[in-house]
Amino acid sequence: MKYYVGIDLGGTNIVAGVVDEDYNIIAKASTKTNCPRPEKEIAADMARMAVEAVKNADLTMDQIEWIGVGTPGIANSETGIIEYSNNLGFKDTPMVKYIQEAINKPVFIENDANAAAYGEFVAGAAKGARNAVCITLGTGVGGGIIIDGKIYSGSNFAGAEIGHTVIEVDGAQCSCGRKGCFEAYSSATGLIRMTNEAIAEHPDSIMAKTADERGKVTARTSFDCMRAGDKYAKAVVDKYIKYLAAGITNTINIFQPDILCIGGGVCNEGDPLLLPMKELVAKEVYTRNSPKNTEIVIAKLGNDAGIIGAAFLGRANQ
Repeated sequence: MKYYVGIDLGGTNIVAGVVDEDYNIIAKASTKTNCPRPEKEIAADMARMAVEAVKNADLTMDQIEWIGVGTPGIANSETGIIEYSNNLGFKDTPMVKYIQEAINKPVFIENDANAAAYGEFVAGAAKGARNAVCITLGTGVGGGIIIDGKIYSGSNFAGAEIGHTVIEVDGAQCSCGRKGCFEAYSSATGLIRMTNEAIAEHPDSIMAKTADERGKVTARTSFDCMRAGDKYAKAVVDKYIKYLAAGITNTINIFQPDILCIGGGVCNEGDPLLLPMKELVAKEVYTRNSPKNTEIVIAKLGNDAGIIGAAFLGRANQ
């Protein structure tokens, strides 16, 4: 049995996992990222978590084939440098070098959304596909693209920024500097914004009362209140699904993947989200009359996708 270590570097947590050749995570270790702080300190903690995860798996580093890292930002998989990550405050950080100084093993690096997509491709919802796209609906909208079994990251390692394609010209402000981005409407943050706007317009709605009782608005508020019979909440949900379908249709029209998988907390809404979204996509996609269309599925691996995908980056780079 062969073993690999995958590290998911996030703005909040560093999680390392030992993964076997059958894609099973057999042990983990984690610590807080504690940004902002010196990049070398973060690298040292990543190496420490890798060692700790291996120890938790009752293995030794001699039994580990390689270490893979999924990181936010632009990760140059050829040089091992994180060229830029606004979330972590990194610029031209030689992360592979730092980790290899602590652990004498081959180290591979990739953008975290790409690593998660690769995880779904090798072991999750996109397993068996040749071409796949994974979209994560979280604080932002993350994207990962697999073409002919390979991670596509563009000529500058900044590809797959699906969330920063515009679906509403001169629309809502996006954190990237543009207006009307897919992310500004289809992320959990975008859904919360649209819910707050509806509450401001309809202060006597069930949504407003629910938000007041709970003390905050979340991505679940509009869906919960729609189920409670609030017509204004239903209007928010309908608008959210319309934008989500537009972004997904655009993505399918560009890449025509075998499978498009979507993940993130919003997907926990299940059929009330998926069924109307799929119906809209089926009507709008360019290949709507084709006998073979992209299959839209829910991601299977959750937070483990990034660890599993990172663990197999050595294979992706072969």
